[in-house]
Amino acid sequence: MTDAEDRKPQSDEARSAFAQPDGVTPTVEDESGTTSEFAVPQGLLPPEAPGAEPEGSAFSTPRTYSARHAPAAFTPPTGMPLVSLTKDAPWQDRMRTMLRMPVTERPAPEAVHKEDEAGPAVPRVLDLTLRIGELLLAGGEGAEDVEAAMFAVCRSYGLDRCEPNVTFTLLSISYQPSLVDDPVTASRTVRRRGTDYTRLAAVYRLVDDLSEPEAAISLEEAYGRLAEIRRNRHPYPGWVLTAAGGLLAGAASVLVGGGPVVFVAAALGAMLGDRLAWLCAGRGLPEFYQFTAAAMPPAAVGVALTLAHVDVNASAVITGGLFALLPGRALVAGVQDGLTGFYITASARLLEIVYLFVGIVVGVLVVLYFGVKLGAQLNPDAALNISERPVLQIAASMLLALTFAVLLQQERSTVLAVTLNGGVAWSVYGAMHFVGGLSPVASTAVAAGLVGLFGQLLSRYRFASALPYTTAAIGPLLPGSATYFGLLSIAQNEIDQGLVSLAKAASLAMAIAIGVNLGSEISRLFLRVPGAGRAAGRRAAKRTRGF
Repeated sequence: MTDAEDRKPQSDEARSAFAQPDGVTPTVEDESGTTSEFAVPQGLLPPEAPGAEPEGSAFSTPRTYSARHAPAAFTPPTGMPLVSLTKDAPWQDRMRTMLRMPVTERPAPEAVHKEDEAGPAVPRVLDLTLRIGELLLAGGEGAEDVEAAMFAVCRSYGLDRCEPNVTFTLLSISYQPSLVDDPVTASRTVRRRGTDYTRLAAVYRLVDDLSEPEAAISLEEAYGRLAEIRRNRHPYPGWVLTAAGGLLAGAASVLVGGGPVVFVAAALGAMLGDRLAWLCAGRGLPEFYQFTAAAMPPAAVGVALTLAHVDVNASAVITGGLFALLPGRALVAGVQDGLTGFYITASARLLEIVYLFVGIVVGVLVVLYFGVKLGAQLNPDAALNISERPVLQIAASMLLALTFAVLLQQERSTVLAVTLNGGVAWSVYGAMHFVGGLSPVASTAVAAGLVGLFGQLLSRYRFASALPYTTAAIGPLLPGSATYFGLLSIAQNEIDQGLVSLAKAASLAMAIAIGVNLGSEISRLFLRVPGAGRAAGRRAAKRTRGF
């Protein structure tokens, strides 16, 4: 018996379980006198057993195991997928492809640059990864793109067995050195979000440089560049942002049939609303009340012009002011997260949009209610004249996209591209809806799809985010007029008509978000990752057909 067996308690049943009955002569007897029918008969030598390993834990590291040159845990029947980790394709596509693979099928990094033979400390690499992911998520990037960036940073420092996880306010990442080592997990909370696409582009450049195999960026250099990105000032001062908000509202009023007076009135109301929202933000009020305050001045200007019997289209003034407040950026990001399988993050983003939209509704309804009580003649059945000036409206749509890009703090090098993309979006929408007679929802979806396609192509080989090329371009398509007429109907006690108009606005908003996402996916569908084998084809996100 072995030492391990000697340590086991011996009961009476254990000693007598195989004892022969009385009167039966035993054939084989061991040293202890206990007979067993499973004992080796006399004269037959048992096979030589290999040298027994010392007793230990099942989770101890095998003697032949090397963490640096670990073998694959599992080899699928089709073989390991070949994924090229070179500059032949954008790192976003390479990292997204591997994120959608099981951990056991991911190839090891081809080239790893390290500061010394031991490499950087794992906790510091995870901390750098979380800080980069925090800036991306706070800047409005989609959850899948944030995970791809975090995965790229980890692999650039040799941490290939890592799993990033992104929700609306929490980022976490877990790294397991091997199958027998304890995982290392770190997390970071995103408590504040802001819109600065210049900072977003700088973070993407940092991740691109880290992902380049030829570059040897140390951990300290990466921390230094990240600190510089955080310290960078916004490219546009506050007064430029206020002026851009006014021009955006004026351009939107021209899109829905306004003239010069309407343009000035809408711009004035939007700038007053912007300053009032800044005042509320400085007092520490939540964003809900900031949107409520920002929605009141444009509506008040429209009602005041109506009460003063000025011959202008007050509906165009209020509609233009609403364009500057509708959360199109958050809507696109929320729907994108839902379509890519990040349902918790998508639900949180969409719930945030609901709160912001309710704030806009409250602000406009308060002003419209008092305006109707004071005798303002606002007709919810009035149709806005938006189909008779195509050249002027295309120019207005380009101005709207330009000012929207300034509000998003975009780099000056991307402003021209997104301005042209916004003009294309309105041209396609006008050709399909006004000339072709198609429904506004279908026309909006196709125009938004082209925005997403062109935005993805413009950003693809610049190794940058597609948000600066798509978010501002969807500005002309936002459902400002449907939102305004729905609120006006509710203010005049026509609840059914108001709900129908608001449902139309929601349908247009969903068409914009789905169209942008579909256009981006189409570009990735036909432009495959160079250097990837057939086995490394682009995987579906999360689940397939519900299973």
